[in-house]
Amino acid sequence: MSQKDYYKTLGVEKNASQDEIKKAFRKLAHQHHPDKGGDAEKFKEASEAYAILSDEKKRQQYDAYGSAGPNQGFGGQGGFDASGFGGFQGGFGGQGFEGVDLNDIFGDFFGGGGRRQQARRGRDVAVDLEISFSEAVFGVEEKVRITKTAQCDTCNGSGAKPNTKTKECSQCKGKGRTQETVRTILGSFAQERECATCFGAGKVPEEKCSTCKGAGVIRKQEEITIRVPAGIQNGEQVRLTGAGEAIQNGKPGDLYVRIHVGAHKVFKREGYSLVMTLPVKLTDAILGAEYSVETLDGEIKLKIPKGVSSGEVLRVKEKGVPYDGKRRGDLFIKLEVKTPAKLSRTAEKLIEELKKEGL
Repeated sequence: MSQKDYYKTLGVEKNASQDEIKKAFRKLAHQHHPDKGGDAEKFKEASEAYAILSDEKKRQQYDAYGSAGPNQGFGGQGGFDASGFGGFQGGFGGQGFEGVDLNDIFGDFFGGGGRRQQARRGRDVAVDLEISFSEAVFGVEEKVRITKTAQCDTCNGSGAKPNTKTKECSQCKGKGRTQETVRTILGSFAQERECATCFGAGKVPEEKCSTCKGAGVIRKQEEITIRVPAGIQNGEQVRLTGAGEAIQNGKPGDLYVRIHVGAHKVFKREGYSLVMTLPVKLTDAILGAEYSVETLDGEIKLKIPKGVSSGEVLRVKEKGVPYDGKRRGDLFIKLEVKTPAKLSRTAEKLIEELKKEGL
């Protein structure tokens, strides 16, 4: 029988650290686990390699003898005893592979039967909010009413009638989790799940809340204040942590507010700058003038220099979109010199005189 190269199986170097070996095995386990639709044979090969290389003593023997050592029960010449593989010596509730802790390797496959347990969390909620162009530039505070699953006000989410005691959950015996056996092609695995009766609390009320019937949450309408920051752009989202749907014995989800900004009849936004077009009379473009311009901050006086051309852009500092909480972008005003469609005889004579001057 040809010698198996466990390092090659896991895709690591011979001087790989235990963390590198563990990381490599975790990746292969995710890829090839049969319960995830993977290749059972490759999963078994990776598990065999990990069983040897994750154990310092067996790894030394493997490096020295090309196996787990003389007559170590791994097939003599590096083979793997599949009979010891099925069930992993009592399942994931303990130590598999003769001391190798597999809880953190396979916890996410089977509901986290070991040390890592994710807290219960309510669903996220998404709503749409329409605001004006000016409100998007300067920020705004809006109130919206949404219907969602929220904490019961009567029992404050406990599910118990006020001033009543709790008792041990009979389903999980106060542990908050129940255990069941899952059978796969690789053997039987002990799997832990959150108790469906007490939702992980380990206790249940002696008398249920009359409002929520012991659920701790109810469907109701809530008014929520949304603070839209200055400078937000169309399509961006505002996240309100904990403002989503509630869940008994867990954390509430988040509320995501999608912002829709209305168009403005004068201004357009380019990053943190505002852009507008200003019609200017031909004579004002030639001789210069002062115009009153309405900005988002109010009216300003804009000086039109002599001899400007159509298409030139004037810059007004710090009249654009706020950013960094302190600074603001600029306002750019594009001049559009208007040529009169009709001229009086007097005006035509004056233009003729200008033409003679070479203008």
